Amino acid sequence: MLNDEICKLREKLNESIITGQDYKITYKLSIELDELIAEYYRRKKNIENPKAKTIHTV
Repeated sequence: MLNDEICKLREKLNESIITGQDYKITYKLSIELDELIAEYYRRKKNIENPKAKTIHTV
């Protein structure tokens, strides 16, 4: 489930920050988390309003 993936990745990101891992790792995790959160809201929007147009970016 997407919520579980978001929670797990948030934990990884937090651990990366707390332990002072390399910036590139922390940045990569942050980007991945942002993408998952964006996907969550896209899906939520489609459930609430299935006829709404969705703009997909790459």
